[in-house]
Amino acid sequence: MYDSTKPYTKKILDLINNDEKVPASTDGIGTKGIYHWEQRTFRNAVLDALAMNLNDMCVMRAKAIGLHNHIMLPEDNEKAIIEIIENLVEECKKRNISIYSGETAIHDNINGLEISISMIGEYVQKRKNSFEEGDILIGIKSSGLHSNGFTKVREIFRNEYKNEFVEPTVIYYDKILELIKRFDIRGMVHITGGAYTKLKKFLGGVDLMIEKHNLKPQDIFYELYNKGISDEEMYKTFNCGIGFILSVRREDSDKIIEYLKSDFEANIIGKIVSGNGKVKINSMFSEEKIEF
Repeated sequence: MYDSTKPYTKKILDLINNDEKVPASTDGIGTKGIYHWEQRTFRNAVLDALAMNLNDMCVMRAKAIGLHNHIMLPEDNEKAIIEIIENLVEECKKRNISIYSGETAIHDNINGLEISISMIGEYVQKRKNSFEEGDILIGIKSSGLHSNGFTKVREIFRNEYKNEFVEPTVIYYDKILELIKRFDIRGMVHITGGAYTKLKKFLGGVDLMIEKHNLKPQDIFYELYNKGISDEEMYKTFNCGIGFILSVRREDSDKIIEYLKSDFEANIIGKIVSGNGKVKINSMFSEEKIEF
């Protein structure tokens, strides 16, 4: 499986054979791939697949060094495969990530594209994510739906198509890896599948409160809400305009927002208070207060 002539081989094998836990991620684009296949937005599909893994790697405070890819298509389409691989190679070269194996499969019983990636890395900073009482929450804006909740999107919109359905997931990885070297970032969460419920696993004797804030959800979220999705389901399914959350010391919050603004729109969205592990959200869609 590994080409011994390649310079990355020994490094990867050393990581795999090491007794210590190795940072790794596996994810794909899911049913969003149906829209990517129909619209032939293959570059955006690659960005989605990479973002889902790279953003999780930076939550682990790890730098990606290599990946496997598995591309599934509903028909044998050489042009599509070449475009996908060309874009994957381009993005990996930017970040010095080696592609050390891949598989392409044709499944005539599926109606969309799937790009799955398994990624391995090395720690930049060995530190557990924690959300501590008194911390300030900084939200970093999403580009829209990203790559989760598309089963619900398809259920609601059925055969209707919107450009928002193929907007790629933001890759926060590059900036976050710079950020953790400069500031004391206590906790981080990439808001993907499960949306804001993901925050619960980081909470012990504290509650996480998301208040009304300046990072307004994109129009597509209001449209979904107005089609009958409850406030609670919105925050359990979608990112609602926030793709990444940081938990930081109050005294660092302004400097971190200033550092992020060259690449992303970011702002304070809440705080950590004493409690018993609850996520409490003041909905951006109504006056409802959500708790789970």
